[in-house]
Amino acid sequence: MPTHNQSLLDALNACIAACEYCASSCLKEEDVKMMARCISIDRDCADMCALTARFVARGSEHAQHVMRECAEICKACGDECEKHGAHMQHCKECAEACRRCEQACRQAVAA
Repeated sequence: MPTHNQSLLDALNACIAACEYCASSCLKEEDVKMMARCISIDRDCADMCALTARFVARGSEHAQHVMRECAEICKACGDECEKHGAHMQHCKECAEACRRCEQACRQAVAA
């Protein structure tokens, strides 16, 4: 695997972990219903990052398209998590991971 993709793969994997942890933590919050959108987009983002990592790792000819979509979902997830980040550490950390992943995907597409 080309080493120039390693930082992208690291960002994707960190985002998967942060989104999975955030969704699980949101399910433990007192008002789970209030967290429904966050949980849903966390799951979507984690799945999209996993798919993107697989496309990038195998050098798929469709990786560029998937990375653009991944960047969009990471942005949406980061936006949602930021709404809760002031009072929920797991959302704050997820938003940060999503922003890093969004940026990594956009940079890879532009390269």
